[in-house]
Amino acid sequence: MPQQNSRTTRLEARISPEALAVVKRAAEMEGRSLSDFVVSAAQDAARRTIEENQLIRLSIEDQSRFVDMLLNPPEPTDALKRAKTAHDAVIRKAQ
Repeated sequence: MPQQNSRTTRLEARISPEALAVVKRAAEMEGRSLSDFVVSAAQDAARRTIEENQLIRLSIEDQSRFVDMLLNPPEPTDALKRAKTAHDAVIRKAQ
């Protein structure tokens, strides 16, 4: 049974000769093909970007305020009370 190549999509990019030289040198240093090096670097960068955008980082002061608001929530405003009443009415109708 022939082995199938899992790479099915082509990605093209324009790159300056200087940048290409740097990327080629790095690929050679790792003993990898240029294509493999670029794909791996792009995946690593993509994972980092996704991870950084899924995390919320808070200063110590903001962390303390967040915990305080959880432990000691303010009284609901009139608008929030109206929203809850409207929500409850919609939920009752759906049941």
